[in-house]
Amino acid sequence: MQQVLGQGFYGADYALTTNIQRDGHARRVDCNARLWRDAMNEQAIREALNTHWRASADGDLDAEHTIYADDAICDYPQSGERIHGRINLQALRGHHPGKPSGFAIRRIQGEGNLWITEYTINYQGRIAYTVSVMEFREGKVVHETQYFADPFEAPDWRSQWVERTA
Repeated sequence: MQQVLGQGFYGADYALTTNIQRDGHARRVDCNARLWRDAMNEQAIREALNTHWRASADGDLDAEHTIYADDAICDYPQSGERIHGRINLQALRGHHPGKPSGFAIRRIQGEGNLWITEYTINYQGRIAYTVSVMEFREGKVVHETQYFADPFEAPDWRSQWVERTA
């Protein structure tokens, strides 16, 4: 058995395993293309996330919600709410009384089918620090959990150990 390692499109590693018989003929060839497919999938997910967050910032509800599967679930743990389905999620967001006046992505990080976005939403001068955890299946979000936090003043007692970033 011989294994050849290489790098495919988008820089994904792959392994090609051949089982060479005594007569010199390859009887079996296994190509571990999973890593290559994952890299392709991750690139598509990253592009979909960028489109989603741009549309969200622009207030384009239709484009914002194309990322969700029809049966997607969105959880808001802090308020104890669960939204069932892309249509309900889009309707809820379309009826939000305090439309965001600003939106800034801090970072998007993920791998495989689990992606996390950290961002801030500005609701007419009131900032909400937000984390979105999205689970994908077949290129669509099937489950999202969103956490929202208000900023707070850093206490003086820990100033000797921290760096102020805001």
